[in-house]
Amino acid sequence: MKLTIKDFVQKQKLKPTKVEIKGKVTIITTKQGTYCLKRKDPTRSSPSELHIYEYLNSRSFYYYPKVLELSDDEIEVREYIREDHLPREQKMVDLIDLMSLLHNKTTHYKEVDLDDYKKIYEDLRNNIIYLTSYYNDLISVIDESMIMSPKEYLLARNCSMIFKSLYFCEVELEHWYEMIKEKRKQRVVVLHNNLQLSHFLRNENSYFINWEKAKIGIPIFDFYKLYRAHALEFDFQELLRRYEHRYPLKKEERLLLFIMISMPEKIEFNDSEMKCCEMISHRIDELYKAKDLRSPYQAEKTKQH
Repeated sequence: MKLTIKDFVQKQKLKPTKVEIKGKVTIITTKQGTYCLKRKDPTRSSPSELHIYEYLNSRSFYYYPKVLELSDDEIEVREYIREDHLPREQKMVDLIDLMSLLHNKTTHYKEVDLDDYKKIYEDLRNNIIYLTSYYNDLISVIDESMIMSPKEYLLARNCSMIFKSLYFCEVELEHWYEMIKEKRKQRVVVLHNNLQLSHFLRNENSYFINWEKAKIGIPIFDFYKLYRAHALEFDFQELLRRYEHRYPLKKEERLLLFIMISMPEKIEFNDSEMKCCEMISHRIDELYKAKDLRSPYQAEKTKQH
């Protein structure tokens, strides 16, 4: 029989004075203190997560809600972090600073199996081939329409940006693979691996929450996932400059980041006309945003040649 949060409170002899439910988290204020209670995901690998915390502590990175001693096998209990109300723009800047600190604190190098690089290369290359074929076929079907629907017209009008982005990814992927295919060392960090503004809290200190997907990997993946979550909300040119001021990327890391954010997502007409148009506009705007983000670096590269 699964233990409920109510059972847990009674078991620990807590005396709640206030209970607040926020999504999957229950915040309980008691005479002993304020706690965040969340039922553990049975599919999650708890030992590996605890290992991440142990490693973070060993690297003097303490910016996460502590798991309290009164947690049991089913209910996860953490310290409650009171959050100050900040403008979203300031909160994003603080998030970038904490992300760069996390990467600085946990950087190390490991021997790399060339198959690891080859898999990244082949996965991206196969995706480019697939998307190029998919969009060629889709545009061909649209061109044969006697009268285009609004979503078809919007996609046809902007398809050149999709193909330009795919061409950039195709060419630069080959450059990236030439840069790294003989490397024997790979720079890796602890990745939060699920960064978005809602997973960052700020008061007198900064904290990352929701570490369930944390792992060791190439540093750009945290920035990539943050970009995917908020690409059109913030000035990522400035955010990337701020991040690199504290944690400079290697050329091959930066290039891989640009390839990944420039990869068009698959557009399907599975919703209403209005929602499809909104989705297409969003996807195309993301491609222009990616182009703007990489342009200063491409201009510098052109000067050097």
